[in-house]
Amino acid sequence: MAIDKETLIYTVIAGIPTGRVASYGQVAALAGYPQNARLVGRLLKLMPHDSTIPWHRVVNSQGKIAFAIGSEQYNTQRQMLLAEGVVFSKERVNMRIYQWQ
Repeated sequence: MAIDKETLIYTVIAGIPTGRVASYGQVAALAGYPQNARLVGRLLKLMPHDSTIPWHRVVNSQGKIAFAIGSEQYNTQRQMLLAEGVVFSKERVNMRIYQWQ
């Protein structure tokens, strides 16, 4: 029985350790679907609000939060990452330091 794309992508996101981040493209590639970064974003948008998957650990390839700066979603994601020890500089995470390898 094959595992569907959605399950694979959520499984990769669930594996991102505390204090680390991954880019949308990285998640897609690790799930076996390179070139599907937008699919990752779409699935995160559709994820149930009561999910325990650490959605906040996914950022764009520049280390930026995808939500508009100052929005409620942006502030929530930023606070969750800060609480895990992820440091921001000029509204971005240093991917060389915090990217999950």
